[in-house]
Amino acid sequence: MFLPKYPDTPTPPPAHTHTPADPAPGRRALPPVSVSTGSIAAVVVGGVVLTALLAAVAVSAISVAIAAVVLRSLLREHHRR
Repeated sequence: MFLPKYPDTPTPPPAHTHTPADPAPGRRALPPVSVSTGSIAAVVVGGVVLTALLAAVAVSAISVAIAAVVLRSLLREHHRR
């Protein structure tokens, strides 16, 4: 009942017979780029240094937050007495 009904002999799609009046221009090749080993090493070292600095900042922020919580707890206990 709900199955699609397909034609017995499918008709082929229409063929495009016209040619474009203005053909598309050819793709220009990009100039070759030479990358030296020194520049690759500099980028890798820079990435490692920046990652280490980011990790140091994160560790410092976490330690300062923990110190602040401990100091607040100690001061609260001191004020209660």
